[in-house]
Amino acid sequence: MTKNFDYIEMKFPAKPQYVSVIRLSVSSLASRLGFSYDEIEDLKIAVSEAVTNVVHHAYDEDGEVVVGCALYEGKIELMISDYGSSFEYERVKSTVGPYHNESSIENLREGGLGLYLMDALMDEVLLANNESGVTVFMTKHVTREQVDEGAERITTQ
Repeated sequence: MTKNFDYIEMKFPAKPQYVSVIRLSVSSLASRLGFSYDEIEDLKIAVSEAVTNVVHHAYDEDGEVVVGCALYEGKIELMISDYGSSFEYERVKSTVGPYHNESSIENLREGGLGLYLMDALMDEVLLANNESGVTVFMTKHVTREQVDEGAERITTQ
């Protein structure tokens, strides 16, 4: 069985100085998939929120943030995890559930506004909150500019 995506997993110390490195890594991958500048900026903000929540809330002492990126033709799926160990992408993906704006977030360690930002900027946000940590799963689709084939060409000369 062949996968229809490339999977990249990165581990970083859960420290503030690595948030920008993670943002840049994800933006580079998104650029390769053809995301627009604005879509990449949205991705960077959503990833920053998820990683910052790990840095500030997941560990009392040193820990790791795991960033998994599944690269498809036309979309990127991101997993941000604070339990610090490698994970089997498909297995973890099958255990997360949807985040709904109207649901209470009191049981999550994440800050409230970050989840709303992630939900607003991404096409899909799923959460898994279990004894070993929190996993945020986010999906963003590449949107292609659509121009009617019968549209007239406008020249600037």
